[in-house]
Amino acid sequence: MSLEEKVKAVFKDVLEIGPEEIKPDEKMDICLGLDSTEMVEITVALKRAFNLDIPNNGFKKTLTFNELIEEMKAKGAQ
Repeated sequence: MSLEEKVKAVFKDVLEIGPEEIKPDEKMDICLGLDSTEMVEITVALKRAFNLDIPNNGFKKTLTFNELIEEMKAKGAQ
């Protein structure tokens, strides 16, 4: 399973959405309607799933999905 697929699975679990709802190049606050609380929930779930050391507000809701993946790779996620 690729990193993208794993992250989409986390989004599915936290937000109860299908992977087809995630648009890779659109800002997550727009395409998914994320608010700051939901982004913190996603960040916490990603920290647990990938054993990352990042603050709970480490990812911004205005990122695109692809930008989030790149930031996670930079933090060592696989």
